Amino acid sequence: MWLNPQKDKIALLKTEIDVHTLGISTIQEILEECGFTVCVADEKLSKVLMFLGDENNASYFIKWLISNKITVVSFSYRLDPRDGVLFFKQMYNVIWQHNMLVENGGQIKFCCFAGLPIACQMVKMEFQESIVVFEGDEKVIDSLKKFKINPDKAPKSLVEIDKYDTFLEKFGSSIINSGDYRLISGVDRSSTRKFGTENEFVVDRIYNGRIKGLPPLIRVHAGPYNSERKDAIKEFIEWIKVFRNEGLLDVLSLGTSQLSQSMFGKEWGDMPNGGGLPISSEDEYYELYKNGHPMLFRTYAGTVNMSVLAKVHERSMNIAWHALSLWWFSELDGRGPYSVLENLEESIKTLKYIALSNKPYEPNVGHHFSFRGGDDITYVLSIVLAARLAKSIGIKDFIVQIMLNTPKQTWGIMDLAKARATMELVRELEDSNFHVFLQTRAGLDYFNHDLDKAKCQLASVTALMDDIEPCNNVSPDIIHVVSYSEAAFLATPQVINESIRITRRALECYRIMKKEKQFELPYSAEAIYERQIYLKNGVKALLALIEKEIVNPYSPEGLFQIFQAGFLPVPDLKYCREKYPYAVNWKTKIKNGAVDCYFLEKRMSIEQRINVLQYNLRQIR
Repeated sequence: MWLNPQKDKIALLKTEIDVHTLGISTIQEILEECGFTVCVADEKLSKVLMFLGDENNASYFIKWLISNKITVVSFSYRLDPRDGVLFFKQMYNVIWQHNMLVENGGQIKFCCFAGLPIACQMVKMEFQESIVVFEGDEKVIDSLKKFKINPDKAPKSLVEIDKYDTFLEKFGSSIINSGDYRLISGVDRSSTRKFGTENEFVVDRIYNGRIKGLPPLIRVHAGPYNSERKDAIKEFIEWIKVFRNEGLLDVLSLGTSQLSQSMFGKEWGDMPNGGGLPISSEDEYYELYKNGHPMLFRTYAGTVNMSVLAKVHERSMNIAWHALSLWWFSELDGRGPYSVLENLEESIKTLKYIALSNKPYEPNVGHHFSFRGGDDITYVLSIVLAARLAKSIGIKDFIVQIMLNTPKQTWGIMDLAKARATMELVRELEDSNFHVFLQTRAGLDYFNHDLDKAKCQLASVTALMDDIEPCNNVSPDIIHVVSYSEAAFLATPQVINESIRITRRALECYRIMKKEKQFELPYSAEAIYERQIYLKNGVKALLALIEKEIVNPYSPEGLFQIFQAGFLPVPDLKYCREKYPYAVNWKTKIKNGAVDCYFLEKRMSIEQRINVLQYNLRQIR
């Protein structure tokens, strides 16, 4: 029996400690597009769900279900599988004990669990077929069936698959089936100026690679999880030696822990580290760095005292480039203690230091807005704002990170249009003192938990990367390789090296096939260009309004006002929504592989958007 959008309401729940909200935002949009009312756990309920053994918390949860007339409950947990199963069992037991299930005379028709594959298997063993599980690799049509929603009644724009994406999938499968990727070896970059020294610059490797016709630089983000801090560092040193000896990796990005970012150099005591590499001193950074030559190193910025930690990174590892998230890793996502304005103030202070260091800057902004329901115009606009800010401060080298497949329902042709619009607008800023470099990567929730399928996806997305700037034979400059095990388990050095080999071989084969004209790309260049122009013109119109209405837009106050007024919509923001009503009061939808703002079921025109923003500006003043 299918669910009825007029009668059924679906709850999407998570705990406070799980910051992975992209999957929830994605499925919420899909369900709402099918006409269902969706209730997402707010901050209070997310806290309550962690302590349902308390009678008051259990009572609050039941009252929430009743008052919202919930008929389907879906719980998501993407951290430790055992904790996820424990939290889910507590929640399910409360529902059962209060006779909330339909078979007990209640209103809940069924419950769902979304988590890592191991957690899903544990739930299946515990509850057999009574619980619907989501492992994260489901296509839209599969997700609808699991939610007992008739796919035939869903909008076609949700369930259609673009022919370019089908082509990329076949290409990816051919790379893995051939097995040739296993023969890929490291790239000799020793002719680079100052190669392997403690004052080498990443841009020198990029320029040398362009001249010599070498493959893009390869970057990975890695770090073991170990609850014992010293053991984790020792283990990572062994990882580093494996990477160094294999010679496939150019830039090692340290996956440091939350405490490393927020409590660096302080006593942690028994505070939970949360996952990630627990670096606590400058000496520890240097120990990793000296074991990794000639690899280059980079890491997360701090969430407090950013400029101080940036200097530590310069001294201890000659950091390849700095990355700051401007509005993010603050109160907006619970990843840092600063208000948005404080975060911008600290970020700009740090950017001024980065400019003096002559190191590149990478803004981690576009995908963070996409994670919270931002549309494609917002994605492009946020990166262009970051580029204009960087240039105004004196940054000379600017790295544009393009995260593809975000959300994962995005079609490849729409990814190309979004990436091309971004690069065109940022490259307009280039001159003798401002240089732009493209770094590409796969999306965070893109990969299948089935490792064979994920390997094919990795090869597929590599081909997509090469189509962003097809007339530029040295683009992209950097590929951030996301390991194929992303959806299943933490990548080991062996998995990471295999992922690099797959990426390199896929890029090599795809370029040969295009050069020899072995295929004709199955997409409409006109459709991509039309979308690219739509995004570019929309961003330019918003930039014109910003620079007309906001005094000194490339200052902390200016960038804060841009967010506060709603120029960068985040309809799925989970934290402090009440504080930023003009940022969250937007409706976005995924249709035909693209994300746009909608008003009364029609795509909002840029004129309508500007009218709303002008009203918002008047209100905040």
